[in-house]
Amino acid sequence: MITVTAALKRLTDEGVSIWLDDLSRKRIASGNLAELLTTKHVVGVTTNPSIFQAAIGSGWGSPRSSEAETGGGYEEQLADLAVRGVTVDEAVRMMTTADVRAAADVLRPVYEATGGRDGRVSIEVDPRLAHRTAATIAEARQLAWLVDRPNVMIKIPATKAGLPAITAVLAEGISVNVTLIFSLERYREVMDAYLAGLEQAQAKGLDLAAIHSVASFFVSRVDSEIDKRLTSLGTDAALALKGKAALANARLAYQAYEEVFASDRWLKLAAADANKQRPLWASTGVKDPAYKDTLYVDELVAPGTVNTMPEATLDATADHGEITGDTVTGGSARARADLAAVEGLGISYDEVVSLLEDEGVAKFEAAWQELLDAVAKSLDGKGANAE
Repeated sequence: MITVTAALKRLTDEGVSIWLDDLSRKRIASGNLAELLTTKHVVGVTTNPSIFQAAIGSGWGSPRSSEAETGGGYEEQLADLAVRGVTVDEAVRMMTTADVRAAADVLRPVYEATGGRDGRVSIEVDPRLAHRTAATIAEARQLAWLVDRPNVMIKIPATKAGLPAITAVLAEGISVNVTLIFSLERYREVMDAYLAGLEQAQAKGLDLAAIHSVASFFVSRVDSEIDKRLTSLGTDAALALKGKAALANARLAYQAYEEVFASDRWLKLAAADANKQRPLWASTGVKDPAYKDTLYVDELVAPGTVNTMPEATLDATADHGEITGDTVTGGSARARADLAAVEGLGISYDEVVSLLEDEGVAKFEAAWQELLDAVAKSLDGKGANAE
């Protein structure tokens, strides 16, 4: 068995940046986040509406529930916000940006040591704005201003409306984490939006070296949806394809990344010290207990990538991950064959990835609403007590 240090260190040595897909005030205040930097090779943090709902709406480590009182170290700030009579939306943003700011301070040494490549903390625009370009741009500016740390990344969903927002925000010199990418076509559009943003930033005279970006390509949800359809078909051919689509999709995404960042268009930007937009493997926690719990880590090792993991996956990788080297490069032919075989059974790739994008936005909207509801309940209670 690979030891704790060996598995995660090998992953890092292979060129994969390990980020934690979780954040809470208790994790920061207890010193746990800082500890993970030294014991688990963590060099970044990602958040999303579901993570904040779990941390603020239900307390760290407790089940999510819209009925739960907010807790987990937020009580004092909530009391102050209630006395001030702020809106629920403002209260949520004050709490979430405070956490991201504090996490960014913990990760600042990593940011400085890596020249801005890692040491990043991501915070997402309001998911209710996913289909509104101008509002997303305005929200991204506001979040960058509120957090006010050089190592923050603003998360923007890769919806059709999100693409021009990505370009516009990058053009202002704000680093971006593009989220909710499921399809290869959309991923290429995301990379195009990134290059366009850099070109506009360059035209404005901005320092391209200071702009960083990752493209969050979602993994496990692809298997969950396609496996469901394969199981429904029930044939030997269908069942033999279970657990293959997500890895195939990610490996083809990496091939697309290599192509785009070897193009003449990119080389011109690279000459001006631009940074590559790294692929980030998201949704790497295994949903099907029949699969090894480190599947989407062991099988997605490639240089110049990021793997953001929930803590359970991080711990599993530390304990029994099998990091054997690059498991992505050179696998495109097999990947294309696997996806073609799925299509050959009548399962539409385009339909699946479109559905997953819609569901991804909807899930984050629902989690955000649960968070707003829980905070509203706490504000009402604390406001009444203050009177």
